[in-house]
Amino acid sequence: MPGTTTLPDEELIVEGIGGGGGPTPPPGGGDGGDDGKRRRPGTPSSNRYYTGITLGIVSILMFFMALASAFLVRRGTSGDWIPVHLPAVLWLNTLALIASSFTLERARRSLSRLDLPGFRKLWTVTTGLGALFLIGQLVAWRQLVAQGVFMATNPASSFFYIFTAAHGLHLLGGVGALLFVFFRKFEKTKISLPTAAEITSYYWHFMDGLWVFLLALLYLGK
Repeated sequence: MPGTTTLPDEELIVEGIGGGGGPTPPPGGGDGGDDGKRRRPGTPSSNRYYTGITLGIVSILMFFMALASAFLVRRGTSGDWIPVHLPAVLWLNTLALIASSFTLERARRSLSRLDLPGFRKLWTVTTGLGALFLIGQLVAWRQLVAQGVFMATNPASSFFYIFTAAHGLHLLGGVGALLFVFFRKFEKTKISLPTAAEITSYYWHFMDGLWVFLLALLYLGK
């Protein structure tokens, strides 16, 4: 009709992100997708990080299970097996590592309450306990060396040094992950602070449980 303007058909796209005075996401957030929330364009799903840590844990578990199998076979078929007297400091190291799992979970709980100072304090305590465990393992080595027990002394001592060294190296990687989460600025990263803390906790708890298993194996395999 004359005087009537015809508008072309256009598809209306509603972004729904960052408009309308909606709540501002917390610092470092927005990488999720696990709970159905929309991610920022170009931000990968955090599922890839969970998949990565799962594959890493499985590979480490297979490695130590192979060592444990070799330990049991060698012990059962060896005529020169001389049990290693476990240094008492190993029990203190174990308590420190178990305590670190508790402080780590308390740190994550503080983070979920948006208590960032509390989170950083408890995260620091966790890192310190991990470092204390590693120092304690070195003390255990020095005590064995002082007793004349070396890696090549007998098959039992060889496995002791291999188990503790391999676990210590992997735990050192966990300490590095704790430091990364503590110092990293997550505002401009593709992973949020809560997700990074959660993934790190999976690895740390696994290393904690793995050490308890190895200590029991060494103690019962004497």
